Amino acid sequence: MPRKPALKLKCPICKKPVSAKDTDFPFCSERCRLIDLGKWASGAYVITSPIKDTDEAISEDKSSHED
Repeated sequence: MPRKPALKLKCPICKKPVSAKDTDFPFCSERCRLIDLGKWASGAYVITSPIKDTDEAISEDKSSHED
């Protein structure tokens, strides 16, 4: 039975290889974990709101004008 190839994971901050069994996973170290936390806290990372589908927006506009 052939083995599956190992998934190569990298730290999102410094791009060093990381094992899924590491204590700081998905980061390579506590330093990279804190850098990532600082980026979230400072607003460097942003989750955008969902974009409306243009077809839905047009149908909503038409239905609001029909009243």
